[in-house]
Amino acid sequence: LDVFGGTGVVSHRFKLAGKQVTYNDKLMFNWNIGLGLIQNSSVNLKVDDVDTVLRVRKDVIYPTFIQDTFEGIYFYDDENVWLDRTTYNIEHFIHDPYKQSLARFALFQSCIAKRPYNLFHRANLYMRSANVERSFGNKSTWDTPFEKHFRVFVGEANAAVFDNHRHNEAINVDAFETPTGADLVYLDPPYLNSEGKGLDYRDFYHFLEGMMSYSSWAAKVDYKSKHKRLIPEQSIWLQPKTITQAFESIIDRHRSSVVVISYRDDGIPSKNDLVKMLKKYKQTVECVTQSQKYVLSHRTSHELLLIAY
Repeated sequence: LDVFGGTGVVSHRFKLAGKQVTYNDKLMFNWNIGLGLIQNSSVNLKVDDVDTVLRVRKDVIYPTFIQDTFEGIYFYDDENVWLDRTTYNIEHFIHDPYKQSLARFALFQSCIAKRPYNLFHRANLYMRSANVERSFGNKSTWDTPFEKHFRVFVGEANAAVFDNHRHNEAINVDAFETPTGADLVYLDPPYLNSEGKGLDYRDFYHFLEGMMSYSSWAAKVDYKSKHKRLIPEQSIWLQPKTITQAFESIIDRHRSSVVVISYRDDGIPSKNDLVKMLKKYKQTVECVTQSQKYVLSHRTSHELLLIAY
């Protein structure tokens, strides 16, 4: 069981190892990845499917929500037109749920590739358009047309689909509603640093989350924010006062399984706190660390992997 499945890389690795995998993520756009690459065992996007997604239909009046709401924030005007149209085509003209998930995966990866920092946390389109000497970023990638990115990521998605002859599943529930009884439970929750500041993935990728529910997106937008994020939701994983209890509860929930926690050594709770917590339920706790430098951080911390059994 992969409780905070995210990009699906851990679930996919276990699937490759022949394990029966349950992928979970509370964010819909992440669950979409799990559906297409973990649960799906045989369906690919064909050339005709890609043509269907990219076709401009003269008989369709395409919606303009992205054009109207996000003008000048993330993408150029013509790119926003493409996004409105492509999102609509996937929803209305691709009917197989696995094909939809693969098309959305390619769409989301295309959006990420064309974003400075690969995030949607700031209204910073100017970083793409400024005529300056650049010390970072990849302007050629940013300026590559959406359609070209999309076709490349379709190829990557198709190549990642395979059958390991197990009943794998992708679910979209809160961490505390995940099924119990797995042999191994992998926990990679949002990170909260020692100053109590967390990584809010919903805010980082709100644009992709909105695209998953395109027709109701307008009602979910925080229009007071400069980057038109989704209306914020409180998470116990992002609050210093509640995160320790959150860890306690999730470990207790899966006390019958091998528990593997991925975290950082400079966070809340601390490494020692996590080890102490795990030893309440498990006889043995092994620890592996690896130094890691993050793009938006000026300091080097250590990735932490705790294995309790």
